[in-house]
Amino acid sequence: MTDIRPFIPLSIAVLTVSDTRSEADDTSGQTLVERLSKAGHRLAEKCIVPDDVYQVRAVVSRWIADAGVRVVISTGGTGVTGRDGTPEAVRPLLDKVLDGFGEVFRAVSYQDIKTSTIQSRALAGVANGTYIFCLPGSSGACRTAWDNLIEAQLDYRTRPCNLAELMPRLLEGRGAER
Repeated sequence: MTDIRPFIPLSIAVLTVSDTRSEADDTSGQTLVERLSKAGHRLAEKCIVPDDVYQVRAVVSRWIADAGVRVVISTGGTGVTGRDGTPEAVRPLLDKVLDGFGEVFRAVSYQDIKTSTIQSRALAGVANGTYIFCLPGSSGACRTAWDNLIEAQLDYRTRPCNLAELMPRLLEGRGAER
């Protein structure tokens, strides 16, 4: 007996964190939009904000409060410079951190960029029933994360398990359902 599961499209918001990018040259954000669309998901919204902890936090907070947004993917601001603050903006919003995401992302990235991967503070977690992935700002890092980790985990058909199938249970015990 074959267990065939249907594809369930998710509504995904994309945030580019950059002081220098515009819609015209946001290759990382566009890479994510193209990949999520090709996979069959829906773009909920896309925006660009400066490397500012409070502006990043404000946009992500708005999205996690919106029942129509199931996943947030940010690109940029995960490095080690003084302006890189995406993890600091997002981490306080998380109900749970998915430690394995950053670990596996850096392991996969090592194949391409070797020891430079230690500069990445990529992270993922869950906030108010919404998955959040914070990726480095390069389009290569976005391709690596989507192609090797995120796409399969947001696909309900992925076996033996995936993040998409857990979505109905993310708010258990909190008296709220999405």
